Amino acid sequence: MTTDSLPRAAGPGYLTDALRRSGTLGDGRVRDVVVESARTTELSRIIRLRLTCEPAAGPAPSSLILKTGGRDRIGGGWNGGRHEVAFYDQVAAAMPTTVAPRCFEAFWNANTHDWHLLLEDLSDSHVIATAWPLPPTMEQCEHILQGHARFHAAWWDDPRLGGAVGTWTDAEATERHVQTLAERLERFIDFVGDRLSRERRDLFERLLPAAPRLLARYHTHRNVTIVQGDAHVWNSFLPRDGGDDVRLFDWDLWRIDVASDDLAYMMAMHWYPDLRRRIERPLLDGYHAALVAHGVRGYDRQALDDDYRLSVLWHITTPVWQATNDIPPVIWWNNLERILLAVDDLGCRDLLV
Repeated sequence: MTTDSLPRAAGPGYLTDALRRSGTLGDGRVRDVVVESARTTELSRIIRLRLTCEPAAGPAPSSLILKTGGRDRIGGGWNGGRHEVAFYDQVAAAMPTTVAPRCFEAFWNANTHDWHLLLEDLSDSHVIATAWPLPPTMEQCEHILQGHARFHAAWWDDPRLGGAVGTWTDAEATERHVQTLAERLERFIDFVGDRLSRERRDLFERLLPAAPRLLARYHTHRNVTIVQGDAHVWNSFLPRDGGDDVRLFDWDLWRIDVASDDLAYMMAMHWYPDLRRRIERPLLDGYHAALVAHGVRGYDRQALDDDYRLSVLWHITTPVWQATNDIPPVIWWNNLERILLAVDDLGCRDLLV
């Protein structure tokens, strides 16, 4: 990546101002910036910057992660950048404990849709457990779920939900969402054609009429929290020293919802049956114990099982949204196969009766 192609937010002057506003630079300045690495994801660019600051002493970071929008997504229908900026403004800033990387600046321009995040660089202290699509070990999964439990418990039935933090989806918005889903599903089924069996097509067609009844769980506004939304295991940083300081990243799909949506996305969506059948229940046991340890009351183990099955059922729509938002088939097709196998294993069709 050449200097000319770097976002303005990577410049020494811009970084100087941003770090001063965050209280980490004092009267110092960023003298020089070097790009250590850069990669492009489906939705964004991730750039690791090495900083030289003057004076060198003090709390200023020696490196940063700059996350910004991919050029082909700016100005389109994708609003994940704005939503992730809102996460760091509304959620991370209000948390008493650190679960996400520290954010030094979260910027969104409503006119141009330009956005970026200046994030703590955890490369030296943390690591992603495995390379996608290899699942982590059981122990690593336990640590990741402990991190989710800590985060979920911190926002469990918090009175700020739907007010100062996040928004509820009301009945009118829910109806629009289901209508849009129906349109997307029609396009998806036409595209997939005979690669989708009659039995599986019937499952999708039965889901839509049942949607108002199934969504009643969400509309109780009870035993809910903030979910990450994109909670696969590769969106987790594990500490290199083996401690408990798990950090969760990629928050562009966060929302108020049932906590099990994150768990079903992590396990049922991404794991093939042999692994999932062996470790799914022990991991759910450990997650529930962690919720209780972090202060969640009135939510028993059976309630988690009930929510988990419902979340698995709803997640059959996730590959539909992915496919109709131009996510590559290597992602959505495998997700579709795995989530439908989980529906069979867990008897989720019974929820449609």
